[in-house]
Amino acid sequence: MSETAVKTGHPKGLWVLFGTEMWERFNFYGMRAILTLFLVNSLMMKEEDASLIYGGFLGLCYLTPMLGGFISDRFFGNRNCILLGGLMMALGQFLLFFSASIFGSNIGLANTLMWTALGIIIFGNGFFKPNISSMVGSLYPKQEKSKLDTAFTIFYMGINLGAFLGQLICPIVGDVKTADGIRDIHAFKWGFLAASTAMLIGTAVFYFLKNKYVITPEGRPLGGLPKHNVSEDYEEGESQKAVFSQKALMGAVVAFFVLGAFFHFVVNQNWIYTVIYSSGITLAGLIVSDSSLTKVERDRIFVIYIVAFFIIFFWAAFEQAGSSLTFIADNQCDRNFFGYNMPPSMVQIFNGLFVVAFAVPFSMLWDYLRSKDREPISPVKQAVGLGLIALSYFIIAHNVKDLGNNGLLAIKWLILLYLIQTCAELCLSPIGLSLVGKLSPKRFSSLLYGVFFLSNASGYALAGTLGSILPATGDKFNKAKELGIDLQGVLDKKITPTAEQLKLLADNQITDHNPIFAGFEIHNLFEFFMVFVVLTGLAALILLALTPVLKKMMHGVR
Repeated sequence: MSETAVKTGHPKGLWVLFGTEMWERFNFYGMRAILTLFLVNSLMMKEEDASLIYGGFLGLCYLTPMLGGFISDRFFGNRNCILLGGLMMALGQFLLFFSASIFGSNIGLANTLMWTALGIIIFGNGFFKPNISSMVGSLYPKQEKSKLDTAFTIFYMGINLGAFLGQLICPIVGDVKTADGIRDIHAFKWGFLAASTAMLIGTAVFYFLKNKYVITPEGRPLGGLPKHNVSEDYEEGESQKAVFSQKALMGAVVAFFVLGAFFHFVVNQNWIYTVIYSSGITLAGLIVSDSSLTKVERDRIFVIYIVAFFIIFFWAAFEQAGSSLTFIADNQCDRNFFGYNMPPSMVQIFNGLFVVAFAVPFSMLWDYLRSKDREPISPVKQAVGLGLIALSYFIIAHNVKDLGNNGLLAIKWLILLYLIQTCAELCLSPIGLSLVGKLSPKRFSSLLYGVFFLSNASGYALAGTLGSILPATGDKFNKAKELGIDLQGVLDKKITPTAEQLKLLADNQITDHNPIFAGFEIHNLFEFFMVFVVLTGLAALILLALTPVLKKMMHGVR
């Protein structure tokens, strides 16, 4: 490659980070594809509980980046945090492998191992996630920051190539059914082992290539210990250290507990979700209390917060993939794909596949619009993303309307849903990452990625709550019929079940009442999907209306 080509192209370090992130996402998404099915089929949990655990786990995975970002900015530096996080995640997956190996003989120990594994993965992810994103931003000198939307879209393709491979391989080895549809509940362990191996490969890639390629244009290593940062790493006139007063820090602690009490006792959230929501708001408040911030910096940080708030609704709808949409694929979907009967956990694969296919066309579209000076600003792109999510759920709601209790949804409708949601994601997620890179002051870069990921965390927590209001699917009605119970009659309150029938339903993980959301009873899948249409549709319209204000607050950043 000639010297000039390097200048106009992207630095080679981007490809090292791309590879590291790709293997990490293989590990994360592969495990995520089979996690809820493992909880329900091997550890004998109710679907509703599995959805809440899934949402809480994902939420905490995006809460700990705040801690990882803080430790990195202050003490360890990006590099060490990425290596530490990678090794912890590999270990966590290995413990899941053990849990899935022994549940048949010792379900108590299997449960303990499962909770321990999820805890280690959560903290590992916290060290890994914000640091790799903030290193992508650091590869580009100030005069090349306009390349960040394209750089993050390429990086995002790495994320999704990994997701695609993980969602292909882990279900093939881990979500196994016999010819007559009986699930092998002992196969999940191989999916977890594949995920652990992928994480070890990703960590090794970074370890061996970081010194050669993950460097500044002048050749200084990036992401070392913060005490080694030099003045060129900061913008002119930019403060190099955050300044929090004692009063601000004490205020943050008090605010955390007050918000915690509000979310737990008033809004009735469980403890995990309470911690996620409270810490997000507290940290956001603490950052803007920093006395070294200029007015322009503070305005730009507020734009990150406003956009992050709307992103919550996006992820709450998008992340039904691993809970409610997987259960529907498992229980009320004809999964025949050109003669191949797909494992239910593999249906999510289309999202990763479509991102890999469309990431480059989308980045070319932004580049083309930028060259014509017609590129929409980031918040407009994100409002479009929210609108597309609403459209995808509207189409699926329309198609489940007439299924009744036993009709099967054709897999093509789920594939169409993932296609539209992928276009939505490409308008929103890499653009959001890039926006944080463009708007955040250097001294807060990892920490503000932490805040941005908190909006993901809150979205995932909300996704868990919304996934748990999934009404009974066809398999539940069929099972109840075998037990001699008219489930529809029970749900419509036309039949009062006996104590014995209630016990039968509970033993078979069937709920005897319709779920309630915001005071509304959800009677069927149509009403369930319309919840997402309304939430994301309203969010899209409000964000679009706010765009002129946000544009002013961004002070020239696009």
